[in-house]
Amino acid sequence: MTGRLFAALLVLTLVFRFWLASAFPITGDEAYFIWWGWKPDWGFYDHPPMIGWWLAALLKVSDAEWWLRLPVILQPAVLALGVYWALPRLIVGVGEERRLWAAVLVLLAPVNVWNVFITTDTPLIYFSVFSGLAWIRASRDDALRWYLAAGVLLAGAVLSKYFAAILGFAYLVDVLRRRKAGAGAGLAIAYACTLPALALMAWWNSGHCWPNYMFNFVNRHEDAGWSLKTPLLYALTLIYVLGPPVLWLAWRNRRTTSADSSLSLSLTTLAWLPFLLFAVLSLVKQVGLHWLLSFIPFTLIWLTLRLTPASLRRIGVFFAAFATLHIAGILVVSRVPLETWQKTRLYDGIVLSFEHRALARELQAYRSDWVLAMDGYSNAVTLGYNLRQYVMIFGEASSHARHDDLLTDFRTLAGRNILILRKSEPRLDDYRKYFRQVSADSFEIRGARFWRVKGEGFDYAAYRAGVLAGVRQKYYAIPAWLPQTACYMCDRYFPGEACRR
Repeated sequence: MTGRLFAALLVLTLVFRFWLASAFPITGDEAYFIWWGWKPDWGFYDHPPMIGWWLAALLKVSDAEWWLRLPVILQPAVLALGVYWALPRLIVGVGEERRLWAAVLVLLAPVNVWNVFITTDTPLIYFSVFSGLAWIRASRDDALRWYLAAGVLLAGAVLSKYFAAILGFAYLVDVLRRRKAGAGAGLAIAYACTLPALALMAWWNSGHCWPNYMFNFVNRHEDAGWSLKTPLLYALTLIYVLGPPVLWLAWRNRRTTSADSSLSLSLTTLAWLPFLLFAVLSLVKQVGLHWLLSFIPFTLIWLTLRLTPASLRRIGVFFAAFATLHIAGILVVSRVPLETWQKTRLYDGIVLSFEHRALARELQAYRSDWVLAMDGYSNAVTLGYNLRQYVMIFGEASSHARHDDLLTDFRTLAGRNILILRKSEPRLDDYRKYFRQVSADSFEIRGARFWRVKGEGFDYAAYRAGVLAGVRQKYYAIPAWLPQTACYMCDRYFPGEACRR
């Protein structure tokens, strides 16, 4: 491995990622977060606000797909360069070739090859990785400035996603292992840095029905329970995101010491403790692939410091070949006709994303005088991004649709005409009780059929009783021990009645 070869890999992967980010339409999750950027706030329904703030800044320049994805397009390259820069500052005597191999493995980690989709994990990964590197440096010399750096970056992670708590817990375990007075003081400094972020989130949530708590700890766990399937899925996910040979090589080299044994256990804690915690969680809950991404660089650094030069070359060749396979597969798929996927259950959603101009033409006659809606949030925000016009949710939908409760005030829609676009055939009786008159028609785009439900004269009182009351009972049963200063759901639709369990 040479610097010239690393630079070539860096350029090639960036070219591919810029192309993919330009060619692939905005996904539902991305559209959701883009609406955070269009309507910035101190907090949002299901996660802390950092990605909304980043997107608000990017949207000041452009709303093009590749531009909004720029932070995640550059992420593998930035992390690889960060690891290359940090290693000699963390470990005395680490060789140039080993530094380059560590950077290459981070650059070519399987998900880093193709993931150009901006989510709450995008800022979380940046903050978590660089906080962890600062913590490892702090564990070497107990320097105040590095504990402070780790804490400030940890605060950024806290403002990105609640999984930052796993990194903070890893710091605690590392301090308990080291049993040094300076380490305890350093942990206190790092934790203190996160207090303003935690205070901001508590303040915003207390005035907005505690949506972060309700979503992350109550409403999204209807399918949780003991399972044999979810641990197996987690094991397969872990094998993939780390790269298939990594777990085997890690097991074989588990007793090998790194170049600087004083840092070995600190790095080991960050590299493996998060995955162990996720393994425990997988017993009752499916662990998402993206949940793991913040901790992969630590594991790859840990492995790089233990492998022989020959083993590093072999795993480097595997990562390069696996990356090439990913790129070739994506290029092939990009050339097949859209209709190839027509028999899959995802096809109508694919058409909604790729054929948004045709959808816009079908909706053009209604955009000025009708309120546009859909019955699912992912599709609604995707359509809204492509139309550059907010599309609300009509009906209860799911726990993932609740951010619309913050943005849509149904009181202001009384008497209005509402068009609900659907991907499945509607039962008009489900809508007649909420409108003076209801009709429906359908149209087809590239073999996918969509339905327009046209409700004239919206009856807010009936909708409040038939839908909003159920939403309040199902998703806003806030525990009595959580203090509330305001709650948009009850203050808006049920004044004088608290949203309480």
